[in-house]
Amino acid sequence: MNIPASPPLLNPDGQHILIVEDEPKLGQLLIDYLIAGGYRPHLLANGNDVIPYVEQHNPDLILLDLMLPGKDGLTLCKEIRRFSEVPIVMVTAKIEEIDRLLGLEIGADDYICKPYSPREVVARVKTILRRCHRNSAPQADQAHLVVDEGRFQASFKNQSLELTPAEFRLLKTLATQPGIVLSREQLLNHLYDDYRVVTDRTVDSHIKNLRRKLEQLEEGEPFIRSVYGIGYRWEGAPCRIVS
Repeated sequence: MNIPASPPLLNPDGQHILIVEDEPKLGQLLIDYLIAGGYRPHLLANGNDVIPYVEQHNPDLILLDLMLPGKDGLTLCKEIRRFSEVPIVMVTAKIEEIDRLLGLEIGADDYICKPYSPREVVARVKTILRRCHRNSAPQADQAHLVVDEGRFQASFKNQSLELTPAEFRLLKTLATQPGIVLSREQLLNHLYDDYRVVTDRTVDSHIKNLRRKLEQLEEGEPFIRSVYGIGYRWEGAPCRIVS
């Protein structure tokens, strides 16, 4: 693992990243890489210090370790969500699916498992902040994706999408909840209106077809991201619903 040769200078105009990590070496490593990436990080090692800091300083993103002295990461995530929509990335050594699902259900935006590359963490931070900025206040003319519920039609940058009814419902469900991870079971509940019996893999098949149609119109746009072991989330352009 390559660490920057000399400590980079803190960018006073960089976005404020709160690191909550009780391992000093790991915390310092994240600080070094985030500063090198142009961010303004701050490190806390005890969970009891987090809520007062967030309330006072309003960081742009939180890298939140799960196992902490004082309050644990899940408790903190739940408490922060009562008063703030700040993006939260859970960082932990726990890799069981139930832990990932629980972390995301209580309001975490992403989940990184140890051991990890600090470069990957910086890349995730960049992606999440860009997505949150893009989705923070989309105006009607910024919404490149338009979903017309009345006509059962969708278009991207004024180009019509030829979608099946199932693909249309999936697109609407995902795009109207940007950044939220939806399980296959949740997506299945929106897929058909005749209560037919289908498997989770049906969702995967429809997602694959939907991605292909979207990428034909805009290659390189992230659109739909797979979250391993859980489901999918929308990372594409802002969506405008037409009734």
